[in-house]
Amino acid sequence: MPPYTETSFNPLDRVERIAETHRWSIDRTSEEEVVMLVGGGWCDLNVSLTWRDDLEALLVACGYELKVPGRRREEVERLIVMINNRLVHGHFDFWEVDATIIYRYSLILAGGAEANDAQCESLVRVALEACQKFYPAIQFVIWAGHSAEQAMNSALLETHGEA
Repeated sequence: MPPYTETSFNPLDRVERIAETHRWSIDRTSEEEVVMLVGGGWCDLNVSLTWRDDLEALLVACGYELKVPGRRREEVERLIVMINNRLVHGHFDFWEVDATIIYRYSLILAGGAEANDAQCESLVRVALEACQKFYPAIQFVIWAGHSAEQAMNSALLETHGEA
């Protein structure tokens, strides 16, 4: 597996430029990671992008600033399974250690391939859209006490036209 060398273009450089274009708050924590705070329609999202040379992959993790109360964890886990069944790209995980929900996805750049701006922007956009789309369902389970099925039905109800 060829290493991602110093002369290669680091995909996180592209991510930084994209973040600046969108005026997202960004911090380059190392040559291998950037973290961003992105405002959305429902909530702010914490986004982390990591370049893994050993995997030849750019990984995105996107999370909410919320903790799942113990009494709702089982139902949230059921909801996550239902959500993941609907996703084409990426997946949600429940991290028991800190009781948080995170979305993960990756861009594989095997064989020394270099990411372009469109690929990097798409990676971030897909993560943000998934998190925004399913935020209401998560809230319905955590705070409104709905079942996973009720939450999915309510959150995925799409309205058409104008009121």
